[in-house]
Amino acid sequence: MPTRRDYSLIGRDAQAAVASGLAVAEWYKTDLPRRRMKELMRRSDGPAIRDTLIWLAGFLVFGAGGYLFRGSWWAAPFFVGYGVLYGSSTDSRWHECGHGTAFKTRWLNDLVYQVACFMIMREPTIWRWSHARHHTDTIIVGRDPEIAAMRPPAMLRILSNIFAISSTWSTVKHVIAHSFGRLDEEERSFVPEMERAKVFLVARIWLATHLAVIGLAAWLHSWLPLIYVGMLPTMYGGWLTVYFGVTQHACLAENVLDHRLNARTIYMNPIFRFVYWNMNYHVEHHMFPMVPYHRLPDLHEAIKADLPEPYASTLAAYREIIPALLRQRKDPEYFVKRELPPSARPFRPELHGAAIAAAPGDAASRARAS
Repeated sequence: MPTRRDYSLIGRDAQAAVASGLAVAEWYKTDLPRRRMKELMRRSDGPAIRDTLIWLAGFLVFGAGGYLFRGSWWAAPFFVGYGVLYGSSTDSRWHECGHGTAFKTRWLNDLVYQVACFMIMREPTIWRWSHARHHTDTIIVGRDPEIAAMRPPAMLRILSNIFAISSTWSTVKHVIAHSFGRLDEEERSFVPEMERAKVFLVARIWLATHLAVIGLAAWLHSWLPLIYVGMLPTMYGGWLTVYFGVTQHACLAENVLDHRLNARTIYMNPIFRFVYWNMNYHVEHHMFPMVPYHRLPDLHEAIKADLPEPYASTLAAYREIIPALLRQRKDPEYFVKRELPPSARPFRPELHGAAIAAAPGDAASRARAS
């Protein structure tokens, strides 16, 4: 029987990944002319300023509509729209601005990053370093702190995060601990010591802000401050975060150093792409994370002959993901194997570390893949 995976960042599989060369390893990249790559990586303030102004206008329109129709069912669609902007669109904003690629101007990236992190309840310093690890060791068991669907999948946790219940509760506990100057052992494994004072300072600011909003709501005898700012809009508006986020890597290969095999590219409609800031081109983003979000469609066109067939829609992706999640509950070694087209360069495990063959359960996993 294969050994059960240990997803802890300080456990058995973390040590095995380091020992076998899977940690901080060299990843497969599609060949692209240097000149074309430099062009695609060129940053610009224009697209992100335009999209951010539209984003802020959306908050004003939906927020004002919810206020004007408060107390009636007519307010519901406005608050649904406000919640999606607050609890879901911020997922891509913190992400892209955290990479420093959304805007050319650094302080604009930092400003939107801090605001978006507060809205989606992701502590900015913790998540900056967590996400750096996610890119360095994508879906490497014991190394990646952002694996959304482990094997076997924790279905209750995934479903509870449709309304950000599990993730928000976890953040609240961590913010309280950080405000007292404490990091847990896993956090200490990826947050450098020189950055820890920032974690504690921001946690105290966040805690004070949330308490101030709660105090304002009590003083006004109204739920409105809590509906507009804080944990509630993160929770009632977070459902698209899960809907999009699960499609990125769920049920794909673990412990492989080729993003074509452990990430999905999905075609989406323009509204979804605006909310998600083109993160549906997820293979492309992982392969070349310094390409700004507004150039990802161009990057996709440039390298798609080397990539698996994109999914036609999120529904097409979920037709694969849901049965795979259910199967993994009984057979954790099962995973979805992405097929490379004839025009693609093949993935060669022997060039990417011995741990691919030695990782727990992988031989059995390959036998059960489809």
